[in-house]
Amino acid sequence: MRTIWNGSLSFGLVTIPVGLAVAQQRQDVSFRTLHRECGTPIKQKRYCPLHERDVEADELVKGWEVVKGTFVPVEESDLEAVELARSRAVRLLRFVPLDDVDPLYFDRAYYLAPTADPVARRPYALLVRALCEAGMAAVGTFVLWGKEHLCLVRALDDALVLETLFYAEDIRSRAEIGEAVAGVEVTDAELDMARQLVQSLAGAFDPADYRNEHRAQLRALLEAKAAGQEIAWPEPEPEAPVLDLMEALRQSLAVAKPAGEPARSRRSSRTSR
Repeated sequence: MRTIWNGSLSFGLVTIPVGLAVAQQRQDVSFRTLHRECGTPIKQKRYCPLHERDVEADELVKGWEVVKGTFVPVEESDLEAVELARSRAVRLLRFVPLDDVDPLYFDRAYYLAPTADPVARRPYALLVRALCEAGMAAVGTFVLWGKEHLCLVRALDDALVLETLFYAEDIRSRAEIGEAVAGVEVTDAELDMARQLVQSLAGAFDPADYRNEHRAQLRALLEAKAAGQEIAWPEPEPEAPVLDLMEALRQSLAVAKPAGEPARSRRSSRTSR
């Protein structure tokens, strides 16, 4: 597995050599901006509207916006003064119940790959098993690309996963949302039907059950254009009529499977054949 950072996990007197490998990679389609007349990719230029000219790389400096339109220039020497010491350790500070960590704090996931040394793999496997059996995860900090990150190390099957976390100050307040719904009342009948609808659609989570339909359609469109094929555009779906809440719940229950029937994943339906 290709790693982007190599170091160790440390807690107490225990040190576990690991490598950091990207766990997620979006497969979205990307585009370039072309000149319509000739199909040539357009170059982005650095342009100063005050001097009305292009500027070179050595004329650029970082800037921090104090108030709208007012900036403080920041030199590289300023940033070096507060640069974090280079560290190759993920310092695990506390072990917490995994269920206590709200997914709202999750930022990006990485695999922690064990070292090639068979002896050093033993503490890795030991930590995986200990976390699994206890239902715990480790909160820690580490430095990556010059920035300190809060992180969570958890076990996933036989692997350790490191999730970078948002700090509490990074999470926007949801008080406004709570205030908006605090005075909203629902009837017992509405709540009962909502529970039935939730139960009728309940099932185990299997990521393989879900497919990015828009991405697939976009790729098919691009492949057809590249092959010079004529594209048949689908008719837009008519807007659904606006229903009152109870009627919407009734119609939703009517098309759902009978209440109490467990949802079957693709994997289980394939196995049963």
